[in-house]
Amino acid sequence: MPVTPAAMRRLMREITQLQTSPPEGIRVVAGEDNMLDVTGIIEGPEGTPYAGGYFRIKFNFTEEFPAAPPKCRFISKIFHPNVSSAGEICVNTLKKDWNSSYGIGHILVTVKCLLIYPNPESALDEEAGKLLLEDYESYCARARLITSVHCTPKTRPPEFDTPSADSESAPSGSNTALKASNAAEAPVPTLVASTSAKSLASAAPPVTHPLKSSASNTLTTSSSTLSDKTGTKERLSSPSPLGTADSNVAAASPVEPAAATAKATKRGAGNIPAGMEKRKKALKRL
Repeated sequence: MPVTPAAMRRLMREITQLQTSPPEGIRVVAGEDNMLDVTGIIEGPEGTPYAGGYFRIKFNFTEEFPAAPPKCRFISKIFHPNVSSAGEICVNTLKKDWNSSYGIGHILVTVKCLLIYPNPESALDEEAGKLLLEDYESYCARARLITSVHCTPKTRPPEFDTPSADSESAPSGSNTALKASNAAEAPVPTLVASTSAKSLASAAPPVTHPLKSSASNTLTTSSSTLSDKTGTKERLSSPSPLGTADSNVAAASPVEPAAATAKATKRGAGNIPAGMEKRKKALKRL
């Protein structure tokens, strides 16, 4: 077996993750009979002479993996300073900068960055490196030509029908930002709040006296005593005991019935002498 069982399990987990949730512009294909037969596909980055192309990288794992990096090479023809004519890749990640925690995804992302930022100082293809330094337009034209001839298929590889993890998270993130911006720009409904407060205030009954608990169910009119012609004072009691719900009624409420009773008493007192005088005159006539 070329790799240890632990390394095999690790590779299987990573391949499954890369296939279900791949990075942007990167896909992984594994053999059905051999999981170690791994091929990475990199979509040419926009804004580079490799845009529109799909570049395949073959992985070869040894017994030293993951302590040592796998052997990787381009199986797609490419014109690049850091890729030899045989497809060998010159990148520090596959050499001195290798870490045992790195995997297939890290290598493919690094190579994709190499397509955006080539390094002519460590060129494996001297012609490409020299042309990049001396005539960038000619370098781009040459790289674009080889990409269109060898790496641009008529139809997009089916592996890219699976959406990447970045494209899946982008809509939710943009909707959240849009909602946040809409919430920040929305005017504060002060008018509605004030109107509601006014309507609640108008609906509430006016309170003229503070509420207080009554000591007993007998209502006294100490502040509104009535006086008759002789100057005597009366103390009125309510005709029926007040219930629990009426204990907080203000003391001035029974003034009107008492006043009406006093008026009726005055009228009665004024009518009695007039009737007696008429009777006396009738008796005198007889």
